[in-house]
Amino acid sequence: MMRGKVQIKRIEKPTKRQVTFAKRRNGVLKKAHELSVLCDAQIAVMIFSDTGRLYEFSSCNLQEMMQKYHKHGKDVHISKLEVQKYMEELKGDSDSMINEIQFLQLYDRKLVGDGLNSCSYDELDEIQKQMEKSLRTVRERKVQLLAEYVENLRAKEKYLLDESAKPSTDKHKEGTGSLGSEVETGLCIGLPQVRY
Repeated sequence: MMRGKVQIKRIEKPTKRQVTFAKRRNGVLKKAHELSVLCDAQIAVMIFSDTGRLYEFSSCNLQEMMQKYHKHGKDVHISKLEVQKYMEELKGDSDSMINEIQFLQLYDRKLVGDGLNSCSYDELDEIQKQMEKSLRTVRERKVQLLAEYVENLRAKEKYLLDESAKPSTDKHKEGTGSLGSEVETGLCIGLPQVRY
């Protein structure tokens, strides 16, 4: 025979409720004892019936357990206050960051040229100065890149000139074959080309 699932709600009949209370109370106290023995844990259980009667189990001195509980309970209460304070600080920080992000997005749109209708003369002047400063920075970087590119080209040119000015020992060893008289020599800047 299978036991049916018990619906968790208040039992209406007082006698049935008292019987269930006695059975479940004994089960809870037995499980507390087993847990304290098996795991060497300090356990205290206090149960008050609906009539106000106290039932208790303690694996060690109940007064010491109560002192430990009060000590740790205060620590938990303090830490909850600290956590709540920290959460409020984080919320304030996130609100200020959201406001700053919105301001920066609006400023960015103004730099692109959107939303300028709501700007005052001073704001437009400030935007213009910022854009001129940014343009100067872009131009300076562009000039720097061009200078580096020209320097690289000059280094390549110098390398190619040095290579073409070196006497080639391999060409002298081959001798003057049938093509020896037809070979053109000349200085060219750029990539080497095959000539026929």
